[in-house]
Amino acid sequence: MRHLMVELGDRRYPIAIGPWLFDDHDLMTRDVASRQVMIVTNDVVAPLYLTKVKSHFDDRQLETIILPDGEAFKTMEAAMTIFDRLLQHKFSRTAHLIALGGGVIGDLAGFAAACYQRGIPFVQMPTTLLSQVDSSVGGKTAVNHALGKNMIGAFYQPKAVIADMSTLSTLKDRELSAGLAEVIKYGLIRDLQFFEWLEVNMEALVARDPEALASAVERSCQNKAEVVALDEREMGERATLNLGHTFGHAIETGLGYGAVLHGEAVAIGTLLAADLSCRLGYLKVTDIERIKRLLIRARLPTTVPPGLSPHDFLEHMAVDKKNVEGQLRLILLKRIGEAHLPMQVELNLILQTLSSAIALH
Repeated sequence: MRHLMVELGDRRYPIAIGPWLFDDHDLMTRDVASRQVMIVTNDVVAPLYLTKVKSHFDDRQLETIILPDGEAFKTMEAAMTIFDRLLQHKFSRTAHLIALGGGVIGDLAGFAAACYQRGIPFVQMPTTLLSQVDSSVGGKTAVNHALGKNMIGAFYQPKAVIADMSTLSTLKDRELSAGLAEVIKYGLIRDLQFFEWLEVNMEALVARDPEALASAVERSCQNKAEVVALDEREMGERATLNLGHTFGHAIETGLGYGAVLHGEAVAIGTLLAADLSCRLGYLKVTDIERIKRLLIRARLPTTVPPGLSPHDFLEHMAVDKKNVEGQLRLILLKRIGEAHLPMQVELNLILQTLSSAIALH
């Protein structure tokens, strides 16, 4: 088992990474002190892991909620389902929520925990690569709105993160690749050595080599934990974690939530950000080609899906949490291994990047 800490003073919390962690009773119950426990999961994860997780809490007042799987269900209506059950069963402000699933479940359960009685404790038990390396760590919780992804939410840290690597054995290939997009991001924005390691080990990761995956998850979580400890509420450096996300969220919103996976949209958005970085004189064309090769080896898409115009992109990008006073706030790359947050980017350069990418159709 590998252990990390997210250092946030009196709200610091542990991340446990390793195989078969859902079998470890002491670990599973260590940060769930309440007699009232609610597990939130979905209809894909529940048949695989719910019985095992429930077995650790059979001496508690235990409730479970099984929601439909998919980004399309990360809604206020789904959050209200959680609130309804908490109230119906008279859960108090000392109750604990457990988020058992991928990023959608983690965001939903975390958002519900942040809101219910102004905040109750919750534990993240991520079951996808993307949620293990990104969304379960750092305290971002949210639901989607028809006009913008993750626009309604709160910063609310979990009590602990338990990343059972064994769950990756049941993950679909497409979902595994979606998680690799976020892994690659850490190398691009702040960890050149990790990016170079990924170039050497990508085939092992795609083949689900246990040691390679554990190393990638640990290094990704370490990077994110360091950034979150420095900038919990995304006032500066934490914004760099959103490389590719402004373009990517526009793709998700424009095509409808669930049409492409979040990690797939981030991969495409990362290449768009790299192209724009090149137009600004930061990256070389050879850098873009190097990034694209790694994304392709991770079995990720690298072209904008049909159905979006430059105008569509700009319309959706205008509704983005990172924007400041109506100005687009894009995360770019100064070089591979170093992110850059320019004060402003000329609109004509953004349009050149979008038009060039869309013209490939």
